Amino acid sequence: MVNLTRIYTRTGDDGQTHLGDMSRTSKNDLRLLAYADTNEANAQIGVALAASSDLPEDVRTTLTRVQNDLFDVGADLCTPLQQTYEFPPLRVQQEWIDELEADCDTYLERVEKLRSFILPGGTLTSAHLHVATTVVRRAERQAWAAIEACGDQPGDGTKGVGGVNVLTAKYLNRLSDLLFILARVANLPIGGDVMWQPGGGRAEAPQRRQKPATD
Repeated sequence: MVNLTRIYTRTGDDGQTHLGDMSRTSKNDLRLLAYADTNEANAQIGVALAASSDLPEDVRTTLTRVQNDLFDVGADLCTPLQQTYEFPPLRVQQEWIDELEADCDTYLERVEKLRSFILPGGTLTSAHLHVATTVVRRAERQAWAAIEACGDQPGDGTKGVGGVNVLTAKYLNRLSDLLFILARVANLPIGGDVMWQPGGGRAEAPQRRQKPATD
């Protein structure tokens, strides 16, 4: 259980914070940036759910499950890999990724095949889910950056030393796919996606100006 008795602690006023193993690190640590973006993605999904009045119940249930997962992804990202633990931390499992892939397959059957790019928008819920998609993709990039910097192998038991679980980045990758699909599902009540029009939607795409000849 998490017991939050006070929100402010002043322990981060020196530009540092605690990782999950209670070691201190810079607030610019790539691991911290990864789980901060993961937290932002969770909040954006919450906005999408709050804005929705017509999402199918199974979609709402899926997104709520994902919100819970994202707390676990953040807990994984903030805790360096070790050979052994006194108290084993939460770790992303391959089964979670498999579950996202199954969700992608299920919801993709509800929308038409894409033959062009689509514009983020349509219903308010769809627009929020498109934003969530981009935030998750940023979180994934940060996770890969943390993996590149810290490695993906367990540490020697020293606090703050140890790699990052690769499955966190893979989970975020699949989640971005799912959110994109769900953004399309959220537009079904208005007839489907808002399609991209080449040339900015102008009647005729502008011609590229020719550069003047020079000697």
